This record gives sequence, C-alpha cells and structure tokens, in this order.
Amino acid sequence: MFRPVKDKPAEDRALATKLDQGEGAGIEALFERFWEPSYRAAYLIVQSRAAAEDIAQDTLLTVIGKIATFDRSMDLKPWIHRIAVNKSLDWLRSESRLTYLVDREAEDSAEAEPGLDQDLLHALGQLPPDQRSVVVLRHLFGYAPNEIAAANKVPPGTVRAQLSRALSSLRDSLEEECS
Repeated sequence: MFRPVKDKPAEDRALATKLDQGEGAGIEALFERFWEPSYRAAYLIVQSRAAAEDIAQDTLLTVIGKIATFDRSMDLKPWIHRIAVNKSLDWLRSESRLTYLVDREAEDSAEAEPGLDQDLLHALGQLPPDQRSVVVLRHLFGYAPNEIAAANKVPPGTVRAQLSRALSSLRDSLEEECS
C-alpha cells in the first residue's frame, strides 16, 4: 500500500515561492512531485484513467493559479490532495457523469489501473463520492480524521462517521464478492 512521505515545510515554502514567481523550475518540480499523488487520488475516486489524468492536470494548473492564496505556514501536500479530491467529486457530481457511473460495470478491464486490487477498487466505486474521498484521504494518503475535517471544513465527528459507514460498506461489499 502507498505510504505518504512526510513533507518538509521549508521545501513547500520554497516550491510555493518559485511557483508564485512563475519560475519554470517550480512548475517542473510541482509536476514531478505531485502528478502521481494527484492522479492516484483522482483515479481512486473517479475510476477512469482518462478522467484522472485530466483531473490531475487541472489540479496542478489550479495550484499554479492559486498559489498566491496558499498559506505558507501549512504543508503543500494536503492542500493539493484536497484540490484533487474536490475536482474529482465535482467530476462525479456533474450531470453528464451519471450515465458513466451506471455503466461502470460494463467497462472492459483494460481501464483498470495496474497494481490495485480490482475487488477493492470495485467496492470503493460503490461508495457515495463523499465517503470514497474520506477513505482515499485516510487510507491512501494517511491523513488523520482531524486533518480531513479541517480540510473539508466539517466537524471531526462527521469525518469519523463517514469513514465508519464507508469502511462498513467496503467490508460488506468485499465479503459478498469473496463468497
């Protein structure tokens, strides 16, 4: 399982400064460091390679455009993950995506992301988008419920409840698939 690497706030501030000044090296460093985590977060939520690539790119372009609003006393990684998750949820909520979700079962297996347990991925895809995002942030990226709550601007109890419901649903789905 992917384990998050602890960011160094000084590196985040230096990268944010480079981006704020429009330095090409900053943009390159941003894409090198955050493309894969942004893509992975998006893929786990939308479960489409093409959409995840678009969302990851849009996420990093948003970061470049909004870097002036970034609080330099904070870590950059959670901010970027939150942008990726929000963009993924927006993608799922858009009316044109409803058909995509209903027809998800009909997609061929070539769409599956290598290295991910397909039963788990399928069960994750059955969760409501908000629960799916909490599971991704907690168990893929290792954020504590309090950190997720702060990023989502909701009480920590709400995150814990969403996480509990999501994990219960995942457990039930996986037990059904295994039997």
